[in-house]
Amino acid sequence: MAATDRRRRTMTAREAAARFGLAPRTIRDIVAEPREEYLARAKARRDHAVELRSQGMKQREIAEAMGVPIGTVGRLLWEAKKLAAEDAERTAQEVLQERESA
Repeated sequence: MAATDRRRRTMTAREAAARFGLAPRTIRDIVAEPREEYLARAKARRDHAVELRSQGMKQREIAEAMGVPIGTVGRLLWEAKKLAAEDAERTAQEVLQERESA
């Protein structure tokens, strides 16, 4: 079971656990965003930053457009570059393996 309401929490898991007589881990499990949703949202943010950058926008402009700090834009662009390199490496390895097995 995961959270369906995206509001910010007003108490910690430890506080909620004490209040409801549950373990903090149980509270975290209940209110946590599903991993797939988190990863999809993170990818969408990275893709949006990369798209704006490909349009020639500077990091400061991207930050203003996305409503995030400049450092976040830098991190998003760095993550996108890192993941693209990992994908390229994985693809190259797959091609080499196919050639070796053929």
